[in-house]
Amino acid sequence: MDKRAQILLKTLVEHYISGGQPISSRTLLQHSGLDVSPATIRNVMSDLEQLGFIASPHTSAGRVPTQKGYRLFVDSLLTVQPLDSIAVNQLKSGLSSQNQHELINSAADMLSQLTQFAGLVMIPKRKNLSFKHLEFLPLTEKRILVIIVTSDGNVQNRVIITEKPYSASELTQASNYFNANFSGHTFIEAQQKLHAELTQMQFDMNVLMSAALQASNHAARSADEKDGVVIAGERNLLQVDELSTNVNSLRKLFEIFERRTSLMALLDNSQAATGIQIFIGGESGYLPLDECSMVTAPYEVDGQVVGTLGVIGPTRMAYERVIPIVDVTAKLLSSALSNR
Repeated sequence: MDKRAQILLKTLVEHYISGGQPISSRTLLQHSGLDVSPATIRNVMSDLEQLGFIASPHTSAGRVPTQKGYRLFVDSLLTVQPLDSIAVNQLKSGLSSQNQHELINSAADMLSQLTQFAGLVMIPKRKNLSFKHLEFLPLTEKRILVIIVTSDGNVQNRVIITEKPYSASELTQASNYFNANFSGHTFIEAQQKLHAELTQMQFDMNVLMSAALQASNHAARSADEKDGVVIAGERNLLQVDELSTNVNSLRKLFEIFERRTSLMALLDNSQAATGIQIFIGGESGYLPLDECSMVTAPYEVDGQVVGTLGVIGPTRMAYERVIPIVDVTAKLLSSALSNR
């Protein structure tokens, strides 16, 4: 593609992102800065359309960028704008907590607020998670609430059903025994330690300890599956014209948010990449909507990549502004998590 065609494509994409209306040859003539005739612009537009970079909606004489056109634009023609100091200070103040869960949630909120799209942050996988504290509380005669506090400060509540009733004093004794013997141990270590000591414990306590460990495993597993990614601002996408007018597209998008499996896979793959990744339309293989794009960046703890964050919005997004927001958020979150 020659320089003239690049300038015209860049002008077309920028004006379409800004206004949302198909771009006419007259608009390109006025704003491209090129000293060429209207006929020349029409010829270049025709060539770009044949190459698949732009398309002509049936209801308009103007043209719009295609997925291929957006890809060339973000890869080769985009001029990224540095993030202004107000936005940087807003991010810094929003990412000032010492608590990991609060930082992750704040990062998702900040991404959503600054872009007005959906912000998402992948939670670091729970590696070598250990027990900090466990407590048994009676609910009914044979239903017991198990409160599990893990080493990362996460609290999980699980209900176990027993074959025999336990008194409050028995549950207190069981809680004390568990905390004395398993606090600081990982789930796997606790299971191995419990298995080795089964024959030495009273039968009733064996049953209770086994049920507690099983509940803990379920709690950790469900937490990883359900809370593997934090999403904020999904409803912002209801305000995007390209999406709000297509009920089927919205339904598919919110099904993805609800299941989260595809998002987790996409973020997991992005974690291995260096720097900003941009997925336009359905090219990622995980987002089935041609109307959506996703901008992601990995974040670190103590120099080790532990997760990915990003923004989902329309393909007609201001990439030059969204990219630095995602980039700076990833750097600030890395710093906040490393300095806790």
